[in-house]
Amino acid sequence: MPIYAYRFGLGWLFGSRLLLLNHVGRVSGKRRRTVLEVVEHDTRDGSYVVASGWGAGASWYRNVVQQPQVMIQVGRQTIPAVAITLPNDEGADVFAEYAARHRMLARHLLPRLMGFSVDGSEADFREVGRRLPFVRFVPRTGSGQ
Repeated sequence: MPIYAYRFGLGWLFGSRLLLLNHVGRVSGKRRRTVLEVVEHDTRDGSYVVASGWGAGASWYRNVVQQPQVMIQVGRQTIPAVAITLPNDEGADVFAEYAARHRMLARHLLPRLMGFSVDGSEADFREVGRRLPFVRFVPRTGSGQ
């Protein structure tokens, strides 16, 4: 459903909570679109971090690992970006911070959807974050756009 909102120019309704990822299929070479929840936004460099809740086997994740030059849309802004996978320890930090901001969601809903069991401690959230693949979308600058 959110993809249709973006298609009709209504992505601004999601603010910076969701982003539309435009990427290339690694097998088909066709353009693909996926809506993802923003886990972190770094205002210093304009980057956005998302998690692959379905693991490293998710198609969008495998696509951006193979072809990291992507376009993301956040709100009304379309941004050429490079997808960079995060090391496990950085993913642990990101997820612990996310869990602190969204305690109910992180403690009750997300673990069930992703197949994790958590007790609600920061250490537990860090362990989940170590197991999830995270991607940082960094805006491209210069003539390489």
